[in-house]
Amino acid sequence: MILRRVIDHVRKQEWTAIWIDLVIVVVGVFIGIQVSNWNAEREEDRRAAIFTERLRADVLREAWGYEYLVVYSRETNRSQRRVLDVMAGEASLTDEQFLINAYRATQYKYNDRFRATYDELISTGTIGLIKDQELRETAGIIFTSPLFDTISKEGGESEYRRLFRETVSAEIQEALLSRCGDRYAPVLDYAAIPSSLDYPCTLGISPDKVARAAAALKAMPRFVSALQLRFADNQTALTDLEVNNKAVVKNLQSIRDRNK
Repeated sequence: MILRRVIDHVRKQEWTAIWIDLVIVVVGVFIGIQVSNWNAEREEDRRAAIFTERLRADVLREAWGYEYLVVYSRETNRSQRRVLDVMAGEASLTDEQFLINAYRATQYKYNDRFRATYDELISTGTIGLIKDQELRETAGIIFTSPLFDTISKEGGESEYRRLFRETVSAEIQEALLSRCGDRYAPVLDYAAIPSSLDYPCTLGISPDKVARAAAALKAMPRFVSALQLRFADNQTALTDLEVNNKAVVKNLQSIRDRNK
């Protein structure tokens, strides 16, 4: 329509009308481009808001998991120290409490990860949608750090854990697991984290069986050496979590505080 009108104006040499038509065309193209840009920006803002909220929710779960890992590691460390003190003659425990603490000394916390959103952002090259620098950087550290896998691997593959399981009878191990094992905290429930392992319990096993199991552990040649190594590894993990990662802990706390 515009083209036919321009041709008609050219034939008639109506130059003013030609310029008006050209201005209309240019303005129309400009407005079309702007509208397209505005729509693209609105769509990007919408996606950014969605991904930011999703990533924030995942990092909040990671913050809870981080706290859980720290508290749980402290509790296993306390059990490890109690058993070592008994073996060194510096403390005393009943045979039952010795077994319970020796069992809890084998435990470790596997830190569940909530990284689906971060992985999607990285794989699609859209991590730049996250404008919140603190959130973006904290997620990058949390989701790429090998620390959590290292802690889990050291706990699951420790010599002490293997020696304990090889030595203690199945009956007592079942009682330890069912009556003195982990109390799992629901995700984001901070109040349920403390005493998820270090709480009062009894085994319900005859004293003779308990005494024999405790004596067998104490008589093992590498019992103390393996436990000392596990204790040291646990201490190192706690230092990494609480001291060496202070900046991450601070950022996680800041993100938590902003979402209260």
